[in-house]
Amino acid sequence: MAEPDYIESENGDLIRPHKIINPVKTSRNHQDLHRELLMNQKRGLSPQNKPELQKVMEKRKRDQIIKQQKEEAEQKKSDFEIELQKRHQKLEEMEMGKHKIEEEQENKPEFIKVKSNLRRMNQEISDAKNS
Repeated sequence: MAEPDYIESENGDLIRPHKIINPVKTSRNHQDLHRELLMNQKRGLSPQNKPELQKVMEKRKRDQIIKQQKEEAEQKKSDFEIELQKRHQKLEEMEMGKHKIEEEQENKPEFIKVKSNLRRMNQEISDAKNS
């Protein structure tokens, strides 16, 4: 590497540049922390506080492993378990349909409820007469 021109000249009028001191590295706390990290690294201990990125990556990896295990468990299901699951879903859908109908009837005005009751009673009476 080439040396700058100002080193060769012995001109006393020029101010010679010098390296700027980093106040962070010269602080006692920084030196103690650095020394502790080096000792832990030699012992094979990891620091207690992991960087946030490392924590997120480990969490993603765990979640991915759990997801894979669930998929493998679903693939291992027998035909009987699959059929039970389908029937359970059908029952839930039927219950949701019943709840919707009940909610719609509760939200109807009173006169519509009375009218439907009268129709039902008239139909029952006419069926009774025909039998």
